[in-house]
Amino acid sequence: MTNPDKNEPASNYSSIYIRDLEIDDLAPVYHLGEAVFTSNLYPYLYRTWDEWEVIGLYNTDPEYCLVAEIDEQLAGFILGTVISKASWTYGYIIWLGVNPNFQRRGVGDKLVDKLVERMIEDGVRFMLVDTDPANVPAVKFFSRKGFGNTRQHIFLSMNLSKHEYYGRLIAYEREKAERAAYKRSRRRPSTQTQGIASEAATKVMVTDTPSTPVEPPNFSDPES
Repeated sequence: MTNPDKNEPASNYSSIYIRDLEIDDLAPVYHLGEAVFTSNLYPYLYRTWDEWEVIGLYNTDPEYCLVAEIDEQLAGFILGTVISKASWTYGYIIWLGVNPNFQRRGVGDKLVDKLVERMIEDGVRFMLVDTDPANVPAVKFFSRKGFGNTRQHIFLSMNLSKHEYYGRLIAYEREKAERAAYKRSRRRPSTQTQGIASEAATKVMVTDTPSTPVEPPNFSDPES
């Protein structure tokens, strides 16, 4: 998650309307996420934002997917879920995004507050949130909202294009493509062969054609 606003006073702005995420919101929310969850701003962001993040949570946890509107425009969204483990039920804020055009107007605050209220009503007594360590504004925002007990995550990566099996797979696919191309070339006759066969067929047709028309038999009496 990223870019929550800084909760500056919104008294001079239009009111913020929080509602449930609807099916018509899926595409706009996805595109807003594309605009704010960028790798150049947060290179260590360990999750990849894609359309399945929105669709999946909308299908499994619609009650924890909310959007904010200002003047009927999408101002932000929050996507969460609930995890039950033994006797504990955890609330988890997965994504929070605010439209850059509506930052510093309390959008992030209202989205988090509404989600917290819903989770409390559903029996959640403990909430989790995570973010990129480089996302300092988000860390400060959630700290101000009451989240604490920070834990540092360690994420490792591996370039699979440098893996030994990847090289073998590429070599195998290349060899398979070359064999297929060779088989196709063997099955397809050359243009010269096709021309000779066509000419031979034409000669056979000409040779089989009689040179003199065949007269019909005369059944009349020769003496009459």
